[in-house]
Amino acid sequence: MIAGPTAVGKTALSIQLAQAYKAPILSCDSRQFYIEMTIGTAKPSELEQKHVPHYFINTKHIDELYGAGHFEKDALKLIEELFSIHDVVFLVGGSGLYINAVLNGVDDFIEVPLTIREQLTQEYAEKGIQWLQGEVKRQDPNYFELVDPNNPQRLMRALEVCNFTGQAYSTFLNREKAPRNFEAIKILINTEREKLYEKINSRVDEMMQLGLLDEVKSLAPYKHLNALKTVGYKELFAYLDGSYDLKTAVEKIKQHTRNYAKRQLTWFKNQDTFQEFEPNEFDKILIYLEKKTS
Repeated sequence: MIAGPTAVGKTALSIQLAQAYKAPILSCDSRQFYIEMTIGTAKPSELEQKHVPHYFINTKHIDELYGAGHFEKDALKLIEELFSIHDVVFLVGGSGLYINAVLNGVDDFIEVPLTIREQLTQEYAEKGIQWLQGEVKRQDPNYFELVDPNNPQRLMRALEVCNFTGQAYSTFLNREKAPRNFEAIKILINTEREKLYEKINSRVDEMMQLGLLDEVKSLAPYKHLNALKTVGYKELFAYLDGSYDLKTAVEKIKQHTRNYAKRQLTWFKNQDTFQEFEPNEFDKILIYLEKKTS
């Protein structure tokens, strides 16, 4: 597992490592699945993907429901197949929820039609969080005792499952999970905060030069979809709506990306099981991996 915050240098490093092991890479980025989102998701280039086989890039359309539970199921199946050919497989990304799904499993893999989430999102916007709290408390009092009542995403997730299945969300939790027939070697790529923030700012400028604004314009009819409520896209939608001028929108992208990177690092460091390296420490990482895999 090669994890780390956005823009730290995971892609280039993981390609080097995968080439050394003649191994494939599974992308663990919750937005690189989507065919229509390219520049703003910093996908590996076509050339990079030719050097090393990549999976879970450009596999879904933005209107398809694809959560961490779907990814867990698909990734475990693929990993099992790849281990018939390879001794080592690389999982690379920064989406903590999806990483955790592969390594440890998710409790609540229930596929709910997107229309149900959209309806709940609209009702939440109209009625507020107190309405959400009241509905969850009414339909699943046991879960309401456990959940953070100020987290609307968790409340909506519980409510959409209740509405779709007719059963309490809590009844689906803590079910038996699929076994992991592999050992996870967890590596965190990190660097000094100022250096990381400089990389983030430079990457945003590069994305704008590559045509991110045109990509966002082409997706404007779909901006209501969950996949597009993403840093780099939502700020430019706001520019197109007249909420920001372009310079402000770009600065907002940089700021929100830095905030996201900080949240990513907090999550990884709280896991307490990742061995940390700088992105330029290829040789040190290779020695570490050889010890772990020998």
